[in-house]
Amino acid sequence: MNTYKNYLALIIFIFSTKITLAQNSIKEKILEIATIEEKVMMPMRDGIRLATDIYIPKIEKKVPIIFSRTPYNFNSWVDGKEQTRTMERAYEALKRGYAYVVQNERGRYFSEGEWDILGVPLTDGFDAFSWLEGKEWSNGKIGTLGCSSTAEWQMAVAALDHPSHAAMVPQGFGAGVGVVGSYYEQGNWYRGGAEQLLFPSWLYGVEHDKFKPRIPSGATQEDLIRISRFYDLGPENPPVDWAEAFKHLPLKDLLKNVNGKKEIFDRMISRKPNDSQWFDGGLYHDNMSFGVPSFWFVSWYDVSVAPNIALFNHVRKNGKNDFVRENQYLVIAPTLHCGFTRATKNTIVGERSMGDARLDYDKLIYGWFDFLLKNEANDFKEKTPRVQYFTMGINSWQTSENWPPKNTFLKTFYLNSNGKANSRFGDGKLTSSIDRNGIQVDSFYYDPMDPVVSYGGGVCCTGNAVQGGSFDQRKMEEREDILVYTSDVFKKGIEMTGFIESTLYISSDVKDTDLTIKIIDVYPDGTAYNLEETIQRVRYREGYDKEVFMDKDKVYKVDLTPMATSNYFKKGHRIRIEVSSSNFPRFSRNLNTGGDNYDETKSIIALNKIHHSKRYPSNIKLPFISK
Repeated sequence: MNTYKNYLALIIFIFSTKITLAQNSIKEKILEIATIEEKVMMPMRDGIRLATDIYIPKIEKKVPIIFSRTPYNFNSWVDGKEQTRTMERAYEALKRGYAYVVQNERGRYFSEGEWDILGVPLTDGFDAFSWLEGKEWSNGKIGTLGCSSTAEWQMAVAALDHPSHAAMVPQGFGAGVGVVGSYYEQGNWYRGGAEQLLFPSWLYGVEHDKFKPRIPSGATQEDLIRISRFYDLGPENPPVDWAEAFKHLPLKDLLKNVNGKKEIFDRMISRKPNDSQWFDGGLYHDNMSFGVPSFWFVSWYDVSVAPNIALFNHVRKNGKNDFVRENQYLVIAPTLHCGFTRATKNTIVGERSMGDARLDYDKLIYGWFDFLLKNEANDFKEKTPRVQYFTMGINSWQTSENWPPKNTFLKTFYLNSNGKANSRFGDGKLTSSIDRNGIQVDSFYYDPMDPVVSYGGGVCCTGNAVQGGSFDQRKMEEREDILVYTSDVFKKGIEMTGFIESTLYISSDVKDTDLTIKIIDVYPDGTAYNLEETIQRVRYREGYDKEVFMDKDKVYKVDLTPMATSNYFKKGHRIRIEVSSSNFPRFSRNLNTGGDNYDETKSIIALNKIHHSKRYPSNIKLPFISK
């Protein structure tokens, strides 16, 4: 027994030593080629100071800057251990001749001021650029880089058109998109007018409330460096079972119910999709200018893939000048939120294999920065396709000059049945023509207290409540409150790539409800992998600037928010869509009352009917590739 204990202790010692050596190694590598300025308190125009770490290469010529501004903790010390993640990113930039700068948003960790998600002053980014461009070691060109909340601020700052902001790389950037085209996401808060429930759990994990420990004003850089070894200001929150927590009503008290920090959520939950406050903060809206060349990175199983692609198209068409419009590039990977670099030789997303989904992201990103920040006459433009997208099913990267590819055509499939499309055991069909012989209506009961449970899909930040990705949906399709429509077997393979449009005709016995769609690849053995999904709150069918409620049993046309994907349906496969009224907790539940939902505890069971006939042609338009 003692021998085993000694052996175990030795293993632990060796492992710990390796970690320590790795930590020392990366820092030593950096110090050989660069100087590190930690906890620089960069002043903003209102006197607030933002904590900033600056890595400057030891070379004589002036250098461009890669700038990462984030709400997340990049402190070098956590729980008495030196962290290497930020240093590793810095080293990749330094060895290529860049300065690397990472800064906390105001109100985060060692930065002064008050934090507000999606509402941080845009001037902070602008002021940071002005401060950095004037440094004696700077060549005056700045590239911004980051994923998720480290990307969300980049688009709106690009609208300010700072002369030093020469290039940007936003990755998984949906939280920074307010309105683009038909999408009223308001920073991923909404989809089709229904709340996306990623924010309560995300805020629980990251929000600093008004009672947080604060650094005394006037603290010196020396003070901050010293105390940062002992106080990283990023406490570990008590765990929450989010699968249960999301069920709490009223929705406005969800964070209160788990003893979370609720100030920001309390303010935001009552905002309607077109509330003026969405347009006052740090979100980008498509009525704003855009003046920065951009390399966009998107994932098929992220929370906002379609609006993200729509923004790329918008900037290509509406950038402030020819140079900006011409220098827009896009990568769409088959991964989860910010999962680009985690792709492997056999990438599994949920349960479905995507094969080898790897790309050399460092080569792409630094080739882009070299071209725009160093003015290098490299081969980036010659060798980098405008759009690189991964097609699932054949598990292959493809390229195009446009999105969708120019050889895309829309084929309309109509919903048909004999009135019993409920579950996969029903008689629902997707057909290329309208069946005039059917009963022409399918009905189901939607009970908000027993919603359809989210299973896979494009998700982020929901804790244990939803696992993102592609999963076999057959068990879910046994529910009677899911209408299932399946095409005939494909006699030959076909690629579906582009935006997916869908129109449903609904009647109900309630004033308001939701409509959901999920699109699926059905294998010959029956396995049914989900590709994309969306939702539409019916009260917003005529626009997000007004609420128009239903009259009992009257039929209404509802255009759902467009989806986007790329999938190859092999010979023997079928296309399937699921139609229902809930996808929870991916999206909030509509309580069917016609009220505000967020402040209600009571619900109504709805009898919802989907009509499909010549008069009411419920359909889905699928983007196929002609070869």
